Amino acid sequence: MEQTQGQEQGGTTASKQGADTQTQAYPNTDAADDMSRSTTPVLVVTPHPDDAETGAGGTIVKWAKQGRKIVLVVCTNGDKGSSDPEMTSPKLAAIREVEQREAAKVLGVSEVVFLRHPDQRLSDTYELREQISRQIKIHTPHTVLTIDPNRPYIRHEDHYVCGRVTLNCVFPYARDRMAFPEHNEEGLQPHKVREVYMWGSLDPDTFLDVTDTFGAKLDALSRHRSQVGQGWEQREARSRARYEEVGKRLGVTYAEAFKRIEVF
Repeated sequence: MEQTQGQEQGGTTASKQGADTQTQAYPNTDAADDMSRSTTPVLVVTPHPDDAETGAGGTIVKWAKQGRKIVLVVCTNGDKGSSDPEMTSPKLAAIREVEQREAAKVLGVSEVVFLRHPDQRLSDTYELREQISRQIKIHTPHTVLTIDPNRPYIRHEDHYVCGRVTLNCVFPYARDRMAFPEHNEEGLQPHKVREVYMWGSLDPDTFLDVTDTFGAKLDALSRHRSQVGQGWEQREARSRARYEEVGKRLGVTYAEAFKRIEVF
């Protein structure tokens, strides 16, 4: 499958759709013989429990099955995500952490890191930048997977902050030795991420076949019972329809779409 052309963007190269050509999938991980990334670590940074499963669950399972170590960083505790009048924020936060651990096992995630910021209050602070940069340095990922922050108009602020801060940590914070002097004192070394995949993009350029892992994606999503316990059948049907539509890009049953950035 033909690779899309790169376009330089101030320290990164993003795959770009040609004006008169159909969007192509890059990379074609099922057929590619590029082994440089096949077993490299992946850091997934998600705003809430269940967001990564929704946007990229099939791809996470796919990469885990390829032997890649997957670490999931959950920025908020999700303690506002309930309409139950009997629910409290502390109780919901505890429930959602258990659900996320269960879902992570289904996905093949090796480790889950909970930053436990309050839901709906995630902010671009020194603390958050330090925390995400720290995880990049600890786990030295080749690939960072996160949510696209560039959705306009109506959007969840936590989604925007998570995506934006993660991109900023990839470049320049985790790469610059003097960005967090405390890391140097702890022996943490700067790390250069090689690529970023973003789910939820309005302008995706990378489409991955997840037909074989779509069942696991739905299984993982179903573990978030506090969020999908009621109306699961409708949620499942919507998910199948949505990712079937993406699959048509590749001529497969199910696919997930991303914006990919190559960091150089």
